[in-house]
Amino acid sequence: KSLRRGFSLNAPFPVCKFGPKASTCPDVPSQDYEMDPSNQKLKWSKPPDTVLVIKRIDNETNSQFIALVTWLMETSNITVYVEEKLLKNAQLKSDVGFQQKFNKLKSNFSPNKIDMVICLGGDGTLLYAASLFQYSMPPVVAFHSGSLGFITSHKFESYRDTINNVLSGNATLMLRSRLRCCVHRKSEPVMNSNGEQDSNSEKPSSYLCLNEVVVNRGQSQYLCNIDLFLEGRRITSVQGDGLIISTPTGSTAYAVAAGASMVHPNVPAIMVTPICPHSLSFRPIIVPAGVELKFTVSENARGPASVSFDGRPNFDINIGDFVTVRTSVHPTPCVCRSNPFDDWFDSLSECLHWNSRQIQKKFSKEKINNYSVFV
Repeated sequence: KSLRRGFSLNAPFPVCKFGPKASTCPDVPSQDYEMDPSNQKLKWSKPPDTVLVIKRIDNETNSQFIALVTWLMETSNITVYVEEKLLKNAQLKSDVGFQQKFNKLKSNFSPNKIDMVICLGGDGTLLYAASLFQYSMPPVVAFHSGSLGFITSHKFESYRDTINNVLSGNATLMLRSRLRCCVHRKSEPVMNSNGEQDSNSEKPSSYLCLNEVVVNRGQSQYLCNIDLFLEGRRITSVQGDGLIISTPTGSTAYAVAAGASMVHPNVPAIMVTPICPHSLSFRPIIVPAGVELKFTVSENARGPASVSFDGRPNFDINIGDFVTVRTSVHPTPCVCRSNPFDDWFDSLSECLHWNSRQIQKKFSKEKINNYSVFV
């Protein structure tokens, strides 16, 4: 069912149902309910019975994967789904003790039939898992087994307690907003046999991004020249290496490296950050989550621009093409290790070493007395 949202400076109210059985909705009418980011408790309408396990494509996480899947199959009546490419992993197939359980894994999953997602890997694994659900996404438990682990806060050592808490509904969700990006091509309309325009000929391609959409100059040797619009008004032209339009979750990724502020994921906002702008006064800005942004290649651009969504393969847009970006009503519901605030500040400290410095020593009483003489 398509959702229609009017133009508003307020954030779009997210869909609070995640997958077929999970929600954060209390038993009150939606018009009487205002979400509290510190109290987004997970609720199950029915006990979850399907889980999708996503793992990093390497052999380093195989032992964790085997332990997790074995425990899920032996201790709970849950159907475990994995990607088909994982069933072809030679090292997993060679594990004699796991062969019987390996044959019971299912790969023909439908996104709207998955009750819960478990990720084994790093931040990239979570981004990949989010890309599999282009509309409503079920709750995701992300265990850190990668390099940084900024948005994958859970430790695998306590996976049994963590998953038991989630299955029993004893968990808090951090609703990480995503961007709905639509690519509109300038192309000649395709005519059908009746001489009428084919209704399917100009449908825009749509993508959901958890981190950011990046437009840059790609392989071109020329500066990127992009016109940026907000709610139909042209607000600026971007002349430089490119532009990053990011969610609050993505503010601590590529955007912060390009000079943006770090924004908590519960803040309803969109970050607009230039990449190496050809202007000293072009500073990053933050706009409300309810607005529509649009960018297109300028008429006087010397070449096309390259666009990427969450680091997926780039593709070119040319003069006449344009991309619209709005905050989606379908966030990524991530299960917190503690709560939305402790998890985020812990990641800032542990992963980015935010404001990490030696504490200034206090004066001794002798120095204070000597100082008071001069005052």
